[in-house]
Amino acid sequence: MQLQFSFIIPVYNRPEEIQELLQSFEALEGTMAYEIVIIEDGSTKPSKTIVESFQNRLNISYFIKANSGPGDSRNYGMQRAKGNYFIILDSDCILPKDYLQVVEDHLKREFVDCYGGPDAAHESFTNLQKAINFSMTSMITTGGIRGRKNSLDKFQPRSFNMGLSKKAFEATNGFGRIHPGEDPDLSIRLWDLGFKTKLIVEAYVYHKRRISWRTFYKQVHKFGLVRPILNFWHPSTKKFTYWFPTLFILGLIACLVLSVFNFTWPLILYMLYFVTAFVMALIETKSLTVSFLAIPAILIQFFGYGYGFLKSTLAVSTLKKDPEIHFPKLFFKQT
Repeated sequence: MQLQFSFIIPVYNRPEEIQELLQSFEALEGTMAYEIVIIEDGSTKPSKTIVESFQNRLNISYFIKANSGPGDSRNYGMQRAKGNYFIILDSDCILPKDYLQVVEDHLKREFVDCYGGPDAAHESFTNLQKAINFSMTSMITTGGIRGRKNSLDKFQPRSFNMGLSKKAFEATNGFGRIHPGEDPDLSIRLWDLGFKTKLIVEAYVYHKRRISWRTFYKQVHKFGLVRPILNFWHPSTKKFTYWFPTLFILGLIACLVLSVFNFTWPLILYMLYFVTAFVMALIETKSLTVSFLAIPAILIQFFGYGYGFLKSTLAVSTLKKDPEIHFPKLFFKQT
């Protein structure tokens, strides 16, 4: 199969991110031809002027459509792309110079219809962004599973850095309407159809994460809400590990209560965990500030996800609520 790559990038009110991403395209190494497909998803702050400034240097197609969410916008872009292999990126990503060469080499050695790559923190990121990146990707948190688990056929790529063949897209009709969660849902449907997924560890991107403590909590809370819905849709994918953040937070609350009655040794175990996290963050980031910020980042990640997971499990599995009716903000209308 002769690979013809099309980068698919939805954007919503983020022209400054598109500029940084396109600048990283200009620095890509290799001679492989590719196209960039940018989909403006109903933005009130369009990226048109930024895109036009790069069109004499990069092969860019630019589309404007009504807002219908990132999943539907990716589908829209893939339907109009010229390539036979789509590389899907979020607008808040920056590509390393060797990204495309790494992907091409891996797919030529061992072709797979869907791959995912991890994310990393760029040196230009803020301390908060670096701390949240550590929390989302470290092996000491649940975030490490999606970025560093070297599994061929059970890795669930995330759409901030994901490859999908045209054949797989046409077989599945692409992403569904749920968001977040549209990417693991697609992975599971691919498996059901006999397609393989793969992690390419070296194909990382710098994921900038336009984030604050408040928006980080909202993000991970939605992740927690979505997982029981995916378990309901795809029962074979249920795992006990999805309960870990909920149990972690419930256990921490119980330990704090017990410490009031001078029963402190369980709380000491939690303190050892956070000391370990601090040391790992320090080794990885070489920054005391980032390492201290990693502790609240982990707490917010576990509490937001764990509370969302528990709330959604009770609604969907116990009370038998219709997910789309009970959690309407998790679903977009498709165009």
